[in-house]
Amino acid sequence: MIRRDAETLLRNLLQSFPVITITGPRQSGKTTLAKTVFADKPYVSLEDPDVRRMALDDPRSFLARMPAGGVLDEVQRTPELLSYLQTHVDADGRMGLFLLTGSQQFGLLSGITQSLAGRTAFIELLPLSVGELADSGITPPGLDDMLFAGGYPAMYDRRIPPRNWFPAYVTAYVERDVRQLLKVQDLETFQRFVRLCAGRSGQLLNLSSLATDCGITHNTAKAWISVLESSYILFQLRPHHVNFSKRLIKAPKLYFFDTGLLCWLLGIEEAGQLATHPLRGNIFETFAVAEIVKTRLNRGERSMLHFWRDSNGNEIDVLADAGTKLMPIEIKSGQTLNREYFAGLERWMIHAGEQAVHPTLVYGGIECQEHKGIRVLGWNALAGIDPDR
Repeated sequence: MIRRDAETLLRNLLQSFPVITITGPRQSGKTTLAKTVFADKPYVSLEDPDVRRMALDDPRSFLARMPAGGVLDEVQRTPELLSYLQTHVDADGRMGLFLLTGSQQFGLLSGITQSLAGRTAFIELLPLSVGELADSGITPPGLDDMLFAGGYPAMYDRRIPPRNWFPAYVTAYVERDVRQLLKVQDLETFQRFVRLCAGRSGQLLNLSSLATDCGITHNTAKAWISVLESSYILFQLRPHHVNFSKRLIKAPKLYFFDTGLLCWLLGIEEAGQLATHPLRGNIFETFAVAEIVKTRLNRGERSMLHFWRDSNGNEIDVLADAGTKLMPIEIKSGQTLNREYFAGLERWMIHAGEQAVHPTLVYGGIECQEHKGIRVLGWNALAGIDPDR
C-alpha cells in the first residue's frame, strides 16, 4: 500500500477534532486512507442504497451502532445525517470519533459548515504526488511516463493502462456527478466541453470563447466549470494583485488536477506521443502547478497560489505566498537549461525587490542546482518546493 503524506496531518488533527472530513476526487484514495487510520473502527459506505436508507430512516440508531466512531464514506449522499452527527459527537465529547469522506464540494461543504462548524477539520486528498510515488519506489521511469500515467492510485495499485481506466472513470463518476448536480441531458455536448477545457489547460480561461466553441451559453459554461471544480477535475489559478505600474491580466488560468486524465482527454494514446505534442508545455505546466498544490494541501495549508502577467506579456507562472513575501516559480518543460529560462524570474526579482523570496525554476530535467540565487528543481523534486526555505 502507498503511504499518503496527508496521513501525518490526519492523525494530528484527530487529536483536536471529533470529526475529520476528507474530500477530493473520486478514486483518489480517500477511503483507503480513512480505513488505514481507522483500521479498528467500523466502515460504512453511504453509496450503498440499503445503508443510506437505514441512515436516513433512523439516524440515531444508525449512529448508536458505532459507539467508538467510524468511517462514513461518501457522506454527501446523506446530508440530513449531519445534524444528528453533530448531536452525537457533542454528547460524546471525545476527539477523533468519525472520519467522513466526500467527492463533491457542492452540498457537502455547505451541509458540514452548517451542522458541524467547529467540530470538523478538512483534508483535501488529491491523486498521488511525485513525492509519494518516490517514497514507495514506484515513480514512472521518465517524465513523459509520469505525465501520461498521472497520479490516480489505480494506475499503480492495479496497473491498469490509462486508456482502459480513464474512459470508465469519466463515465462512472464524472458524468454521473454532473447528472446529479445539474441534470445535464446532452452528455455529448458536456463531453465536448470537458475536452475543450483539456485543450485550454495551462492557459487563460475565456468563458465566452469556450462557450462559443462548444455551442452553449456563457452561463452554462460557467455552471459546468463550477461542477468540474467541485468534483476536483480542474481548478483555476487567479492572477495576483501585485502591480509594477503595468496593466495586469485579470482572467484566471485553467488547470487539471491530473495529467493522466488530461492526456486521455486530449487523445494521447501513449507516453511517446508527448515528446512532440504541441501542448506538451501546457501539460508539463499543469503537472507542476498541480504538484505544488498537492504539497501544500498534504501539509494542511491553503494553496495560496497565483500567477502574474502584465499586458506586455511578462509573466511568472506561479506566485506562492510566503508570509508577507512572495516566492516566484517559473515552469519550463525542456530538459536542458538555457539562459532564457531565467530571464522572467530575473526581471521580476528586480521589480519585486524585497517582496520576493526563494525564486525557483522548475524544469523537465532531473538535476537540481542553484543559478545566481535562483533555485533549480527537476520535475522529480517538486516535493521540495517550500516557501519557508
